Amino acid sequence: MTRPGFALPRPAPAPGGQDTEPVVPEPLADDATVDLTAERAGSGVGEILDALESDLVGLQPVKTRVREIAALLLVDRARSRFGLSAGPPSLHMCFTGHPGTGKTTVALRMAELLHRLGYLRRGHVVSVTRDDLVGQYVGHTAPKTRDAINRAMGGVLFIDEAYYLYRAGNERDYGQESIEILLQYMENHRSDLVVIMAGYADRMEAFFASNPGMSSRIAHHLEFPDYSLDELVAIGELMLREQRYRLSAAAEAVFRDYLARRMTQPRFANARSVRNALERARLRHANRLVAADGTLAKDDLMRLEPADFLASRVFGS
Repeated sequence: MTRPGFALPRPAPAPGGQDTEPVVPEPLADDATVDLTAERAGSGVGEILDALESDLVGLQPVKTRVREIAALLLVDRARSRFGLSAGPPSLHMCFTGHPGTGKTTVALRMAELLHRLGYLRRGHVVSVTRDDLVGQYVGHTAPKTRDAINRAMGGVLFIDEAYYLYRAGNERDYGQESIEILLQYMENHRSDLVVIMAGYADRMEAFFASNPGMSSRIAHHLEFPDYSLDELVAIGELMLREQRYRLSAAAEAVFRDYLARRMTQPRFANARSVRNALERARLRHANRLVAADGTLAKDDLMRLEPADFLASRVFGS
């Protein structure tokens, strides 16, 4: 079996994440040269990084870290052709931040990047929570955890709110059994599985403090900051363009005011809250058009007005 770091670029995964066989590159002589720009272009890594840039507004520290990881893996692969491989790198990661800050999107792009570079044979993502891993009675947890891991083999196992796996002081909880199984696979199958744990920063820190074995296996920590008001407005505009809607001039100011108010209220979830706000605005827009009982132009079907936002409870608080 070819070790990671010795595989040539692989094509993008087909739907469902099909296996692709690695191709062993020809070793290079000591006096040979390697063109990293050509390697980057041939692997398709640039396309993935460009897609990440276009898919996500802001998050520059995260994007920078992803580019650094991509550069590390490109150089590692080039080194391997000269016999300089330092062994398979540890690629397990921890993503911390509030909901709606792009963690799942980055996990998808990371899986594709690792697949293109030959570090994952499938490049798919299996997203799970505690309920998918931990059973409710003796003998139930191990098969649930192994089933999730087996589905993720060759790709990424994304564990959202991973700290819920551990419940201190509850002797009847089976989360620790799941953690122990994960640790075994993360160590023994790290050439065929990448685990990404996600959640709030303070809770993940407490989780790692209680499970030092898990902490030692996480090589990369990426912190996802909250979006600024300007970034949230840009995210909304991007979502509207994708759905072929637009804001009228008056609605632009109201939408910005809506977001400024919503940011200060409970259960705000960054981009997720923006999407929810636009979905509700679309409902009001549709209801307004139907109630108008008249002929409509194309622009009427696309244009959101202040009334489509002002009916929100956000403006009543």
